[in-house]
Amino acid sequence: MAERLAKFMARSGVCSRRQAEEFIRQQRVTVNGDVVDTPAFNVSGNEKILLDGEKLPEKQENRLWLYHKPVGLVTTHKDEKGRPTVFDNLPIGLPRVISVGRLDLNSEGLLLLTNSGELSRALELPSNGWSRRYKVRVHGIIDDGKLQNLQNGIVIDGISYGSIKAVVESKQGTNSWLTVTLTEGKNREIRKVMKAIGLEVARLIRLSYGPFQLGSLKPGEVREVPQKVLKEQLGSKFEI
Repeated sequence: MAERLAKFMARSGVCSRRQAEEFIRQQRVTVNGDVVDTPAFNVSGNEKILLDGEKLPEKQENRLWLYHKPVGLVTTHKDEKGRPTVFDNLPIGLPRVISVGRLDLNSEGLLLLTNSGELSRALELPSNGWSRRYKVRVHGIIDDGKLQNLQNGIVIDGISYGSIKAVVESKQGTNSWLTVTLTEGKNREIRKVMKAIGLEVARLIRLSYGPFQLGSLKPGEVREVPQKVLKEQLGSKFEI
């Protein structure tokens, strides 16, 4: 069965689909010796496909790792500002991996890593309905009404944010710990939303992503999800 070249490349684990599309536009991909310059190109998988003159790796089985991202690392393979990255600080022995979504420089906690670009893309989709749960330390005076209203969504600078459940776990003066649960996970969503209701985020820790939990992982530690558990939790998504 024919499929888009970019999707086939992502299935090999060499890159994400979006990265593959960019490589194709840069004319870095050849099929049977011919340069391909459009992502709208189908292959069966029997062709000789090269990226920068090198064969694509054989398609690997989908694998997933739980990683406790520390503060101070950016979730990117290369940083234009020269800051340390997640991928520069992973334990030796892991294959090439990409992240499922991101955590910003000052955020910490659970980050999912996978060897499959297609799996990463599938797990990021808001349509999964998977919740992300965070422990958030905020500074400021909490308005209980505004906090409750976040469940109805909020618009900030013309951007709509979906339902957010925020529960106060502890409070000492103007410092409070919240448990925050959301399903969208837009760029810096929690920080922007909290600022909009008069709160400054001092610490942000992701505790879970869908069925996967940070648990007892220490900062910098990685643990692979067993194949049996992966199949049980992902169902049809696992066969991407």
